[in-house]
Amino acid sequence: MDGYPLLNSLRVALISCAVVFFTGIAAAYYTARLPKLARGFLDVVLTLPLVLPPTVVGYFLLRLMGPRRPLGLWILEHFGVRMTMTWYSAVFASVVVSFPLMYRTARGAFESFDRTLEEEAKTLGASDTVIFWSIRVPCCSQGLMAGTVLSFARALGEYGATSMIAGYTPGRTATISTTVYQLWRTGNDALAMKWVLVNLAISFTVLTALNLLERRQGG
Repeated sequence: MDGYPLLNSLRVALISCAVVFFTGIAAAYYTARLPKLARGFLDVVLTLPLVLPPTVVGYFLLRLMGPRRPLGLWILEHFGVRMTMTWYSAVFASVVVSFPLMYRTARGAFESFDRTLEEEAKTLGASDTVIFWSIRVPCCSQGLMAGTVLSFARALGEYGATSMIAGYTPGRTATISTTVYQLWRTGNDALAMKWVLVNLAISFTVLTALNLLERRQGG
């Protein structure tokens, strides 16, 4: 049983989780400060990948970052980096599909934040940056943690967009999800089931850890 799909899936999920943690929090924070009309429009745009089929997301990414597309061609010519059919292509796909989970969870957490704490801190001379990281984020930590875990789990199980932009190459781009499909397609159900159980075990462990942390914070 080749361990590369597991290592690659964890690598992709961890990197994409780190990216969406900061981008999701930033988007949720700054979107809330926009006028109502702009906020509503941007909210729809940022949440759209959550409801689109993953293959559609993958198609858009291919149209954007393919080697013959303007962005993909420019990056390839100037940096020598191919944006598709590599292991890090799966990171782009995972970031796009998991971002809405982090964004919406962070937005909900920030909306429930008691703003009187922020106003009191300002009267004491605290800057917006200090208030954000020292007061707002700790107060909203439970929601932010939930969004982070959900984003990680979503990135770990991502298949549709990943299969289109990263493909399946053993030892190079294979993830657990793409490996399960390839094994099933070739009739190797026994090995496919082993990878399914591995994915289930990781997801179960992560969600159990989240529940324990939430119970400890709530208690």
